[in-house]
Amino acid sequence: MKSKYNPLFEPFTFASGVKVDNRLFMAPMTTNSSFENGMVTLEEKNYYKRRVAGLGAVVTSCAQVMENGRFAGSLSAASDNRIESLSKLAKTIQGEGPKAILQIFHVGRLGSKRTLRGEQPVSASAIPLDSEGAEVPRALSDAEVRELVDAFGQATRRAIQAGFDGIELHGANNYLIQQFFSPHSNRREDHWGGSLEKRMNFPLAVVQAAKEAIQTYADKPFIFGYRLSPEEIKEPGITIEDTFQLVTKLKEQGLDYIHVSTNEWTQGSVRDAIVTKPVVQRIQELVGKDLPIIGVGSIVTPDDALTVLETGIPLVAIGRELVVEPDWIQKVKLGNETAIRKKIKPEYREDLTLPDAMWEYIESRPGWFPIVH
Repeated sequence: MKSKYNPLFEPFTFASGVKVDNRLFMAPMTTNSSFENGMVTLEEKNYYKRRVAGLGAVVTSCAQVMENGRFAGSLSAASDNRIESLSKLAKTIQGEGPKAILQIFHVGRLGSKRTLRGEQPVSASAIPLDSEGAEVPRALSDAEVRELVDAFGQATRRAIQAGFDGIELHGANNYLIQQFFSPHSNRREDHWGGSLEKRMNFPLAVVQAAKEAIQTYADKPFIFGYRLSPEEIKEPGITIEDTFQLVTKLKEQGLDYIHVSTNEWTQGSVRDAIVTKPVVQRIQELVGKDLPIIGVGSIVTPDDALTVLETGIPLVAIGRELVVEPDWIQKVKLGNETAIRKKIKPEYREDLTLPDAMWEYIESRPGWFPIVH
C-alpha cells in the first residue's frame, strides 16, 4: 500500500469507547431485498459478505421500527421475532471484520398504501411530498407520536440483543424523523411543531429513547450515531441555520457521530449558491473535534477519501463505489488502486453478488450508478 494512504487505515475510538480498525465505513444503501416480512434474505447476507472485509464499520440498509414505517424490501426491527434474523446479518458483517451498525427508521410520508397493505402513510402533518402522485399522509396523534418514540427505543434494544455494535438513527433523506424537523412536512401547533424548537422535540425524544435503551440493555460499549440531511431546497424547508441549531442540541446528547447525508461530500449550500464551502466541513467546525462527522457522497478513489480527511473530517463513508467495486479496500491495500472499477458492466453482475431487486434498482437509475452496456 502507498504510504500516503496510511491515514485512511488509522484506528479510531468513539466517545462510547468502541474502537474501529480504520476510518472507512460502508454507507447505508437500500438493497430492496428483505423478505416481505422484513427478515434478512440469503441474497442480502451474500451482498454484505462480498464487499465489507477490511472496512472499519458497516452501516446497514434501514430497518423499520414499526410495520407501518416500511417500504418494499426493507429490513424490520419492529418486533422481537425479528431479532434472530437481524442477528444473522450482524454476524455476517462482523465475520468479515468490521463493526456492524444497524440503521433504524420510519418511512413516514414516503410510504404508500401499496407497500403498507392498504394502510395510509403517516407523518407529522397531512402534507404530501411535493412530487407528482405523492400520497397524502395521515397526521399522527400525540399518543401515536409518543408510541413512535418508544418504538425507536425498542428497535435499539433489539439491535443490541441481535448483537450489533451500534445503531444509526436515520434522520435524513426525508424519512419520518426529518419530516418532524422540516417546516415543509411539519405544520403542527402542539408539542411536536410550530417553531424550530418544537420541531426539534421529536428528533431529540427519539435520541433520548435510543440512549436510554443503550444504557439499559448494552453490556459493553455501543456506537450511537445520527444521520441528517443538512438542507432542503423546497420552501418552506430546512435551512443550514436550522441544522446548526439541531446539531448543537445533538452534541449535548452524547452521540458518537453525526453522518451528514449529501450526494457529494464537497456539496456547499443547496439553498444559497454563493456558499460553496462543503456543508460537512461547516458542521464539523461547528461541533468541534469531540463529535466526529462522517463525510459521504461521490467518494470514488482513495485519493478522494484522503482529501476528506485532510479537510478535518475524521471518518469517510463509501457507498455507491462499494457496489461498483467490492474489492476497493483490498486493491488499495495491495497498492493496486488504479485497478479499482468505476463502472458497472452487465458481465460483472455475478461477481458483484447483487440481489436481483438491487440490480433492477441500479438499472433503473443509470445517472446514479455508472452502468455501461
